Amino acid sequence: MSHLLHIDSSIQGDRSVSRRLTARAADVWRAAHPGGTVTYRDLGKNPLPHLDDDGGLARVAPRDQHTPAQAASWALTEELVGEVKEADVVLLGLPLYNFGAPSSVKTWIDHLIAPGLAYDPENQTGLLGGRDLIVIATRGGGYGAGTPREGWDHAEAWLPHGLFMTGLEPRFITTELTLAKTNPAMAGLIPLAEQSLAATESAVDALWPAAAPAV
Repeated sequence: MSHLLHIDSSIQGDRSVSRRLTARAADVWRAAHPGGTVTYRDLGKNPLPHLDDDGGLARVAPRDQHTPAQAASWALTEELVGEVKEADVVLLGLPLYNFGAPSSVKTWIDHLIAPGLAYDPENQTGLLGGRDLIVIATRGGGYGAGTPREGWDHAEAWLPHGLFMTGLEPRFITTELTLAKTNPAMAGLIPLAEQSLAATESAVDALWPAAAPAV
């Protein structure tokens, strides 16, 4: 049975463009996999604990020497890696905050980088490959070639490197200028924003062919 792991990270609630787009993608996936199941994790509303000096060393300390805090941290990591392993497709909403990824996404990845669970510590081979990772990336401004802020999007550039050890390879669908309708200084960019969003919606709708009706 097909399984989808759907992850949101926006803190914008109902105003979030990335949440609307991941919801749309999840609906497309369900239509193509009518018998499939979904696990949903909301990093924006329920952020994971950052790795700290109490529990963070659980990834390098022998399991039989874990402190209670390390044992709890490791158990959470096992849960998060398990969610990925159960999924055929991972769908991640990735808004751009202060030119980088939300800290909640960084924390999620920090938990995933676990020897023996997400990668083989002997040969450094990733253990989470073989599944599709679809990333719906949203940017409030414009960061394309030739723009004043070309290269300032450090979220999309960083994510493949952050996940490298796991074997997961993200595939991006990106929309830009999402703040054009709410930022008066960007009003002249609304047509471009609408074009970008429409292209993204078309790409989302084409991700998975709809299941053929039964005859």
